[in-house]
Amino acid sequence: MDEQDLAGNSDSSAAAGGHSDPAARLPELSAALSRVIRGKQEAVDVLITALLAGGSVLMDDVPGVGKTTLAKALAKCVDVAFNRVQFTPDLLPSDILGASIYKPTDGSFEFREGPVFCNVLLADEINRASPRTQSALLEAMSESQATVEGVRRELPSPFLVLATQNPVDFHGTYPLPEAQLDRFLIYLNLGYPDAETEVDILFDQAIAHPIDSLQPILSRDDIVTLQNAVKQVHVDRSVGQYMVQLVTETRNDSRLKLGVSPRGSLMLFRATQAAAFLAGRDYVTPDDVQRMSRYVLAHRIVLTSKSRYGTVSKSAVIDDILSSVRVPT
Repeated sequence: MDEQDLAGNSDSSAAAGGHSDPAARLPELSAALSRVIRGKQEAVDVLITALLAGGSVLMDDVPGVGKTTLAKALAKCVDVAFNRVQFTPDLLPSDILGASIYKPTDGSFEFREGPVFCNVLLADEINRASPRTQSALLEAMSESQATVEGVRRELPSPFLVLATQNPVDFHGTYPLPEAQLDRFLIYLNLGYPDAETEVDILFDQAIAHPIDSLQPILSRDDIVTLQNAVKQVHVDRSVGQYMVQLVTETRNDSRLKLGVSPRGSLMLFRATQAAAFLAGRDYVTPDDVQRMSRYVLAHRIVLTSKSRYGTVSKSAVIDDILSSVRVPT
């Protein structure tokens, strides 16, 4: 790192309140996001948890509730390379990954990186693109690399996708396949604000949008440091066994035709470590597992046809399993 980079990181820390420890700036990050998205502290905390865990987030809700705004706010609060792709039916995989461009001056081809080569990629309305285009992100999300024209190219570190989607019964949407849903660490639903909060939103944006005043709070190196620290959070073996028991129940539940994969177990493990770290603890509790299970497991299960057309929901199945499995003490 050169002197200019060192100076830039120093200035960023000073602007964030002079804390050299990036963990000390997490409350400031949470407060900044809460000023942009009113009344959604739980969603803000879960989004920060995903950042600490290094996992991607899928935000699913009706248009206009702040999904894209929350993703953009997080991107403005972290000093990393950020790109946004508006997914549309005519979007091609090369529009995301990049392609080789012919250079007439010397007759050669030069590869031009697509928007996926960044630290934070906002995939806006991801389910409006065709399954072929959606699949362009599979390798990037699971392996932090992209194979284009037979050449494997590493993505910058850290890398995560913040994706938004509209409900699948809306016009012009393609349901995300199970293989892609399984690559998202967190499935988040914002919901409508309450009436008083919505009044606050009106006056917050009467002159300017709060997002315009956001400044970087964490640098790229800060995020890498935090993600490494999360991996050191202690998980007792009994708590790990509790996670596996929950996952195993999803594979045996008669209401489901597809349970949670081992990738889901690994992501739940990492998410609970990040949740504990954000709470200021160096160990994971069963409460962390129960809280994060609702965000990490529900989108990985597939209901049977009978359950899907009945009154059963994925979140209700996870809640039932959480209440039936014995909690370690």
